[in-house]
Amino acid sequence: MKNNKTIAIFQALLAAILFGASAPLSKLLVGEVDPVALASLLYLGSGIGALLLMGLQRVKYQGQAPEARLSFQDLPWLLGAVAFGGIIAPIVLLVGLQTTPASTASLLLNFESVATALIAGLLFREAIGRRISIAILLITTASIILTWVGKAWGFSLGAVLILLAGILWGVDNNFTRQISAKDPLMIILIKGFGAGTFSLLMAFVLGRSFPSFAAITAGLLIGILSYGLSIQLVILSMRQLGSARAYALFAAAPFVGMIISLFLLRENPDLRIWLSLPLLLFGAWLMLSEDHTHLHQHEPLEHYHKHTHDDDHHQHTNPSFPPLVDGTHAHLHKHQALVHNHPHTPDLHHRHTHEQNEVSAE
Repeated sequence: MKNNKTIAIFQALLAAILFGASAPLSKLLVGEVDPVALASLLYLGSGIGALLLMGLQRVKYQGQAPEARLSFQDLPWLLGAVAFGGIIAPIVLLVGLQTTPASTASLLLNFESVATALIAGLLFREAIGRRISIAILLITTASIILTWVGKAWGFSLGAVLILLAGILWGVDNNFTRQISAKDPLMIILIKGFGAGTFSLLMAFVLGRSFPSFAAITAGLLIGILSYGLSIQLVILSMRQLGSARAYALFAAAPFVGMIISLFLLRENPDLRIWLSLPLLLFGAWLMLSEDHTHLHQHEPLEHYHKHTHDDDHHQHTNPSFPPLVDGTHAHLHKHQALVHNHPHTPDLHHRHTHEQNEVSAE
């Protein structure tokens, strides 16, 4: 379990680095590429990347399926994720980027982790303790500081649009978490080509101009790495950590974006960045260092996902499903009732709420 958590933390941080580079790199293209067309390129790129990785996966596992396939019951969650996170959010973000410095925009994207945690706790009843609540408050305060316009009593419209994009991605993240046990590459493939095609058609309908071949190639490459590979890594991380905690680590993305912006675009950081940065860092640290352990009960459960037999939850044997190359396999399996006490996160087998099990330590 501890090793799985370590891997999940690494996956979330690597996803943050890849996605963090997207804001400053996209900023380079915003002047040449229409926001709707750029959103299309980014998501089509993620779909292309997923398609390439699926081909490599088939070669590695010799045609066997290492991941659980999507089912009809997963369709509402998937369509919701495509609509909120794949179509609306990137267009809102790119419009906001037109009038917002990339360094400020990168830090504002921290609000995605706040929105994800709030939605996870309020709507999906994911367990969130006092420590996580304080972290949410700190990151929210920092985001408000970043939206303020100088000495004026008002907010930057571009910054507010970036905050709205974070909320939309928060919805997307929680929808995706509901199907995170299923094949992440197939999820990205559908989200990428679905959202990318919709945005492409919208660009044609609105009569938007399309960029040069070089700009199209750059947009697709950013999509492959910053959206495709990044999304795959964070889906894998959510399996072990849950929505709120995986996206707390993903909150490192804006810091990466800020650093790239300052060096690549030679932007000068203003006072708002220096005031918000300590709050953002402390909030992210509080989420990262949380220790959640208590006696808890597992009800009988039947589900289908990729797993190994190295923990208390998967002590079954099934000779009809031989282990794959990395010792994992995916099949329908049953969990018996179990009561135990160990450190855990809201992974696939620990999605209880505070009402079900009171947290005894954080």
